[in-house]
Amino acid sequence: MLKPLTESKSTSRNLKEILKSHPLTSFFVMAYLFSWIVLTPFILSQWNIIPKTKIFDVFFALNAFVGPMLAAYIMIRTLEGKGEWKVFIKGIWKLKVGLKWYLFALIVIPTVIYLGFVILNGGIPTFKGFTTQFYATYPIYLVVVFFFGGPFPEEIGWRGFALPRMQSKFGSLKATLLLGILWALWHLPHFLTAAQRGGPGSNISLLYYNFPIFIVLCLAVSIILTWVFNSKQGNLFIVMLVHASLNTVGLIQPYLTNPSLKESDLSVGIGLGLFALIILIFTKGKLGYKQSSS
Repeated sequence: MLKPLTESKSTSRNLKEILKSHPLTSFFVMAYLFSWIVLTPFILSQWNIIPKTKIFDVFFALNAFVGPMLAAYIMIRTLEGKGEWKVFIKGIWKLKVGLKWYLFALIVIPTVIYLGFVILNGGIPTFKGFTTQFYATYPIYLVVVFFFGGPFPEEIGWRGFALPRMQSKFGSLKATLLLGILWALWHLPHFLTAAQRGGPGSNISLLYYNFPIFIVLCLAVSIILTWVFNSKQGNLFIVMLVHASLNTVGLIQPYLTNPSLKESDLSVGIGLGLFALIILIFTKGKLGYKQSSS
């Protein structure tokens, strides 16, 4: 009767040894696997394979929580013990980052994205159906997007767990570019849904046009977020706020009248890509990273 219990303990020890021996690989495998499994019902409902009801929208909201966030939780508990997770979460809420960083997140980022609209449009873009009510409700949108639109659960994993370990192993630029690609690939199933202009009626251009653009966009955003993360000594709150700001500004895209601006992320990629390039030039590719002497 004791044999199954002994085998169970042995399996648990072996699994922990694998996680400890390959922390980054283990994290990304779990982040992908958990997210994609949870996202499956939502994708099936989008394609009318199962009844399309609002209840399946919950699975889309949950995919970041049970993906990168849960993977980070498991890895931190495994590597550093039970108490470290509480310390980690408490450390997120360091809100005293300075006024200039709030202005950067809430003013500079939207401005950079708008400049991308202007560049691709060849002038000031026009909107249809867009009202000033958006500005009045913008703070509400921002809070909702912060917690449930990706930034909070995703950044716990991407920049909270993975980035510090990747920078230590690969250096800032290589780590950032690798993380950007892995982050983009994690979103791949989203292109089967309306969240990334997919679903019934979409065509193959999503994969050969929109997705490559999205990869470039993720690389640009990764450069910006790494620079913010390093500049503020690993402050995750401001990283999440910048992420939430660019996601919230993206809500105005459907109101743009120019199809080139609203049917792909090219304009956003242009704006943020140019800004990322400026950061790379001024930091000489170091992105504010200071290698620990220990």
